[in-house]
Amino acid sequence: QVKLVESGGGLVQPGKSLNLSCATSGIALSIYDMSWYRQAPGKERELVATLTGVGRTNYADSVKGRFTISKDNAKNTVALQMDSLKPEDTAVYYCYAKFDSGPYYYDYWGQGTQVTVSS
Repeated sequence: QVKLVESGGGLVQPGKSLNLSCATSGIALSIYDMSWYRQAPGKERELVATLTGVGRTNYADSVKGRFTISKDNAKNTVALQMDSLKPEDTAVYYCYAKFDSGPYYYDYWGQGTQVTVSS
């Protein structure tokens, strides 16, 4: 059974940092592409950052230079370090895992963790 469990969200002041963690089970991070998405109230879910199984990263323009995605294959965890937070970063953040094998793929979502940036 695959499980993705996010933690680390909360209320933080603008300019501060938060570190989100996604604890995974049932998947191998060495072959899954791991991503963080977020969804703000009234908006569509958007991709924040991706870390492929081989270690390539991709970031949304809005978070480049402020957020860093990383993983620990041995601990089966994925992290999102968020620095210089802005009020517009307020959203529910979701961990997402995808394994694409050509004609088919497997993907999984976590339940989300709330991040609120406010003074």
